[in-house]
Order: sequence, then C-alpha cells, then structure tokens
Amino acid sequence: MNYILFDGTVRNALLPFTFTRPVADIRVGILTIREKWEKYLGNTTTTLTEEYLMGKYPMVEMEANVMINASFFPNAILVEMVTNLEKNQAIIAGEEIIAFYTNDTQEDIDFDAYDLIDYEGDLLRIENTWDIFAKNDVAIREDFELLTEDRFSQPIPKSVNVIAPENIFIEEGAKLEFVTLNASTGPIYIGKNAEIMEGSVIRGPFALCEEAQVKLATKIYGATTVGPHCRVGGEVNNSVLFGYSNKGHDGFLGNSVLGEWCNIGADSNNSNLKNNYEEVRLWSYETEGFARTSLQFCGLMMGDHSKCGINTMFNTGTVVGVSANIFGSGFPRNFVPSFSWGGASGFTTYLTKKAFEVAKVVMSRRNVEFTEQDAAILEHVFEETKKYRKE
Repeated sequence: MNYILFDGTVRNALLPFTFTRPVADIRVGILTIREKWEKYLGNTTTTLTEEYLMGKYPMVEMEANVMINASFFPNAILVEMVTNLEKNQAIIAGEEIIAFYTNDTQEDIDFDAYDLIDYEGDLLRIENTWDIFAKNDVAIREDFELLTEDRFSQPIPKSVNVIAPENIFIEEGAKLEFVTLNASTGPIYIGKNAEIMEGSVIRGPFALCEEAQVKLATKIYGATTVGPHCRVGGEVNNSVLFGYSNKGHDGFLGNSVLGEWCNIGADSNNSNLKNNYEEVRLWSYETEGFARTSLQFCGLMMGDHSKCGINTMFNTGTVVGVSANIFGSGFPRNFVPSFSWGGASGFTTYLTKKAFEVAKVVMSRRNVEFTEQDAAILEHVFEETKKYRKE
C-alpha cells in the first residue's frame, strides 16, 4: 500500500513552522510525525502539501493509496485500522478525517459515499504551534517506547550520576561523562553520536537526537527535545528544537519552539510567564490577531533561519517568522514578521539576497547544501509575508 501524509486543516495554525515544511515534518517528541508513521507502518511515505513546497517534498501517487492526516500521531490501534482500510472507507474522529482510501482514478472525494469508521480511543494531535512543546512530554514517552522496544542501551558510563537508569537509553557512539541524569520524572533518550559535556544536569523526559550536543554545565528540564545536529547550553525548560539550531550559550529558553537553522545569541533570554500570571496570547497567522492559548506558560516560537544577537530579550508569547534577524537592547514586539532586520527600535526588510548568502554559509558549516529548492521556498515565504512588514 502507498501512504501519503496530507497537511489537513491545521497548516495555517502551525505557521511559521509550516512555511518551510509540511505538517508531517514537524518534530514533537523524539521523532518527526513522518518518522513516527513510517516506523509504525514499516513503509516510506510521501506528502500532499502546499504547491510551493512540493518540489522539495513531492507526492508519489500509486494505483491504491491511503491518505493520512499528518496532524494525528500514530498508535498501534490507529495504525492497524489504517492498514486495514479498503475502497471507499475512511477513519474519522468527530468531524475530522484521520485517514481514507483512494485510488489514482478518483478525481473527487465524496465522503458522503464513504463508509465512515469512528476512532474512539485516545489520540495525540497537534493543532497549534504551542502544542509542539505542550504535548512534548507525552510524545517523548511514546517515542521512547517505540524506539527502544526489544533493544538494549549502550552502558551508562561509571562517571555519570544517574537516577532511574532503567528509563535511560543511549545509542551507539554517544558520549557523556561526569553528568547528572534524572530519569525518575520521565525517560531520557541519547541519540547516536550525540554528546553531553561535563557538569550538565538533565531531568527527563528528554531527547537528545543524533549528532546533537549539550554544552558544558547545561541545565535542562523536561519535557525538552534537542533535535539532530543542534547545540544547547545555559538553561532550557520544556522546549523543542527541530534540528541544526543553536542555543549554545548561557541564557534561558523556556516553553518554546525553534525551527531549523536558528541561532540564539549568548545571554539571550525569553520570558515564559506574564507578570500578572494571566493566560498568554500568541500571534496567529490564521486570524491575523493574537489567539488565546489557555496556557500560563508560553515562550518563543521561532521559524527557520531566524537569529538573534547577544543579550536579546523576548517577551512572553513572542512569534518570530522565517529568516528574521533580531538584535539590540529592549524587547522586540511580540510578533516579528519573516525577513525582518532590527529590534525594539524598529525593523527594516531583510532582503533575500543577503539572507541567502548567510544561509549558504551557515548550512555549509554542517555540510548541508542550500539548494535552489530551498531558495524557491524562502522566496515564496518572502512574498507571502510581505503584508506583515512595513516596507
């Protein structure tokens, strides 16, 4: 069977992260949503997403296909239902389509003609940007069970101060000495060739993905995910870094999400709690206003390729778009549009020519090519977000 992950109705609610990737490629827990589905299905997947993203994330359609709503996370029961789908059948949860069978000759999908199968169990789903960190605790625990089942961890080095070692899994090539790992509050996963430097103190649930690094004397609280090839230092609490992003120095990052290729300058901090302890509102691209989150703790949402200089301060519930460059004293406003250059004193437009020059240098340092497809995606984002910038 051919499986295709589609964005569904939540794509705009997950901006700025879905400006540069399909919903399926958002990381929550240890794995991306795509990786979760592929692990369960034992199959590769392709993507139905926005047209400008399909050059990099193409869809492969075959004679028989199962379309899966990428905002839903897999579990054993749901995957069994998905793999057993037959012609003119769909799985639903309330009003939402989770998955449906189709073939390459179907031009229109009429769900009134489908046999609708109700899914009545528990489901994990992301519907807003803040769900990425808010649901990360549960997601890490589920991914930990999925990845470590019937496998044996590498031995924990004798110099490591450890609590609940049975909840710790270390992949081959990982390096850690003279650190403290407390897995009594949740599992700790240390990926292949990852490194935790001396003096670091970590509480689970925590995921350090492949080739990622925790710098000297770092303090990390769960539930936190440090994606592949990321660098973290200072103090981090309940945050998700997708991949290839750096927060390598002292400073606080809490209840936050960083996309790929972000860089947080030394001694930069974000607030994750308002002084009056009220509910945090967060910029919504869907409504073009500030949305209620029902959260008391909510920090920084930063899109791909965005960066901030040293000693930058982010207010509670700040959204930064794609390829923004923030610096200077004072708090920048709570919504910084994509391709903005400046800070609290004001912003100008960060032209794509300059942004692409930086992206090429940054990515080449990690032996990753900045391709024409990457440039085309960012050009589209630049045009799509022009209305938010004062030009």
